[in-house]
Amino acid sequence: MSKAFELAASQPWLIQREALENVLNIAQRYGDPEALQSRMGRPLDNARHVSVRDGVAIIPVTGPVFRYANIFTEISGATSTQVLATDIQAALDNPYIKGIVLDFDTPGGTATSINELADMIAAGTAIKPITAYGGGLVASAGYWLASACSEIVISETALLGSIGVVMSYQDTSERDAKTGVRSIEIVSSQSPDKRIDPATDDGRSKAQVMVDALAEVFVSAVAKNRSVTADTVLADFGKGGVLVGASAVKAGMADRIGSLESVIAELAGSASKSTRNKPMGNTKGQVTVSTTDDLRKALAAGHSADQIIIASNDDAVATARAAGVEEGRAAATNEAVAGERTRIAAITALTRKGFEAQMQAAIDGGATPEAFAMSLLKAASDRGITLDAISADTPPAAAHARPADAGSAAVATHRLSTRDVYARRAAATAK
Repeated sequence: MSKAFELAASQPWLIQREALENVLNIAQRYGDPEALQSRMGRPLDNARHVSVRDGVAIIPVTGPVFRYANIFTEISGATSTQVLATDIQAALDNPYIKGIVLDFDTPGGTATSINELADMIAAGTAIKPITAYGGGLVASAGYWLASACSEIVISETALLGSIGVVMSYQDTSERDAKTGVRSIEIVSSQSPDKRIDPATDDGRSKAQVMVDALAEVFVSAVAKNRSVTADTVLADFGKGGVLVGASAVKAGMADRIGSLESVIAELAGSASKSTRNKPMGNTKGQVTVSTTDDLRKALAAGHSADQIIIASNDDAVATARAAGVEEGRAAATNEAVAGERTRIAAITALTRKGFEAQMQAAIDGGATPEAFAMSLLKAASDRGITLDAISADTPPAAAHARPADAGSAAVATHRLSTRDVYARRAAATAK
């Protein structure tokens, strides 16, 4: 028995019986997917193609649904939830893709990871509209995913439903007996249910419990996604069968009848949100870009050149100009404050006791330190104070403050002048 067959036959499926038999037949015929991949020389990962039109991403969900992408999914024409999640996230992340269409034609697939992907789709609908379109079969796991979308639109001949879980076991005991093959397994005594035997009543009972538990999750998820009760799903949503077109809409399984083209056109029309004046004519899918990166993303999102509008930079220029004016005003203010502080400090240093009024007048009047020095001399003169008097009243220097050769007959004579007074006071202020 091939590894692929063992893998396919040993897990629960959310898929129609005919499709499951087809998958099992392919698995048994082709054997191990990775070994087949090496013989065929084809890449292991199944790269999906997302077509984009007018800012709408169309992502196909076709064939049986598996978790991982490999050559087995390619052989059976299947969809990988792993790659599907990546494609959906890429469309959500692109700001120039305004809507997503999941184009379903699938019988369902494995139960693994379906609930996680459905939750991701439901969360994505809060970011962008995600519409499920069913033109053919939207069954089992496929319907679970579709129910999580913002809206379900189907064709008149679409088949929806097959809500339930199936687990298939292959009884090979008679074949093995004929070929002399005997399988012996030793299961740990602590794990009696690790290998149940579906050929026995007890084994079938335990398998039924697991299948029913999965089905309960399925029904609850559909009820939540479609905003109905679980009882409604069980009673009206096909009871495990499928409903066709208008019957599915009437039962609440889908929202309306439509076509894929109409869904794309509707989403593309809602993508037109430019605030600039637009020329008369078709404005579907127009977008506004302001940077080179925006332009690249818009082109990648499928917008044509006539749909892309280059944003005006008037607002940016006005903002930059205002910022420059404000910055210049702040710099000038800081420089003026520093200069004023320096002026006041110099005037204060020149002032002597009894001339406080002249100091305040100079500060308030904006006088320079030089002008204040001259006014200070004039005020002293008006009071009868002269430089000669100041010089005569000056006591002789102490012995220790005299020059080293003060004992000699040639002792230096110092005279005071207006320039000397100002220079000495300015020097003292600078220290």
